[in-house]
Order: sequence, then C-alpha cells, then structure tokens
Amino acid sequence: MVEIETHEVSAVFHALGDSTRRRMLLSLSSGPRTVSELAEPFDMSLAAASKHIKVLEAAGLVRREVRGRTHVCRLKPEPLADAHAWLSFYEGFWNGRLENMQRLLRAEAAASPSSAKQRGNRSKASGTD
Repeated sequence: MVEIETHEVSAVFHALGDSTRRRMLLSLSSGPRTVSELAEPFDMSLAAASKHIKVLEAAGLVRREVRGRTHVCRLKPEPLADAHAWLSFYEGFWNGRLENMQRLLRAEAAASPSSAKQRGNRSKASGTD
C-alpha cells in the first residue's frame, strides 16, 4: 500500500469534495487571485469565500499572502500529488480485479457455446425439447 499520511490525504479529499472549492482551485491554476476574484463567480460574500479558502489552506492546497487589506491566494499543488498516488494505488488494484473478471467471463463465454450444443443434443436424444 502507498505510504501516505492519512490526515493529509483526508484533508485534500475533504477540500475537493465541494464543487465551489474545486472551481476555486481551477481558477488558481492559471495564477494568483484575490479573495474578491475567487468569490466573484459564485455571487458569495467575502466571508463565505474566506471560509472555503480556509478549508483549502488547511489541506495545504492554497497559500494566502496578505498585502495590506488585500489577500492574495496561490495554488500549492503538492498535496494533490499525494492524493493522486493514493488513487493510483487503488486504480491499479481495481484494474487488476477487472482484468481477472474479464478473463473469467471470456473463458466462460468460450466454454458456453459447446455446453449449449451438448445440452441441445441431449434434449433431442431424449425427446424433451
């Protein structure tokens, strides 16, 4: 299993669990934004935007810099790498399971036509169709 600090990954997934925060991160991916700029597309108060930003900060995804009365936010993508590593482990696990299932289904399908012919021949021989 991937060795990742559980609390850190949980905080990242918690932050990503809200569509507003995901859209804020998307906005930050193209460069720094003020809290006002982050709040604008959502028609929300600065206080509400600040609460979302605090969740992103707690997850380590955003760094806020105070310049006088203006708060500028920057994306910190490093925690996303840990979340990606965690997901990649399980992607590999489930891909392996699905490949095994696919092999079993193909083997069953390959065996099925001959089994159906044999059942059909037995029915004709016994007169029970």
